[in-house]
Amino acid sequence: MKRELVERELTSEGPRRRGGVNRRRRSVTVNLAESPLAWLHAHGHLDDRLFDAGERLRADYERSKLGPNITMRWDPVRVKGTGDHGLIPTERQIAARERLHGALAHAGKGLQDILWRVVCASETLPVAEKGLQWPARSGKLVLKLALDRVADFYRIA
Repeated sequence: MKRELVERELTSEGPRRRGGVNRRRRSVTVNLAESPLAWLHAHGHLDDRLFDAGERLRADYERSKLGPNITMRWDPVRVKGTGDHGLIPTERQIAARERLHGALAHAGKGLQDILWRVVCASETLPVAEKGLQWPARSGKLVLKLALDRVADFYRIA
């Protein structure tokens, strides 16, 4: 996994003193390259099956966004039975988009929002909960339910 470590300052309010609030300064190291899903997995909140399902969904999301080629392609003629099931890049993009939509549909209407925000858009759980106007700390349970359905779709045991 790629690591892009930066130091972030956290400011916490301490006890009130005359003339204002005493602020304590702390800093933490943050890996900017780590996805929210990878963070949840690394901290024991997601098991391997759910993490793999989320990564498959994210990979399909990223593959489906690739723009089609608009210039002439000089690739050799495809031969039946070669890698990628003999698909050209545009066909791979369409197949990824179909898998993405199929996985989201299999998760269900109420669970697509959290999948989209956390897995595809890489929002953290607190940000996704706030954006969906959900109670704090409810997103993890709902995300696990959604990822379980996605794992079923991808047939991850």
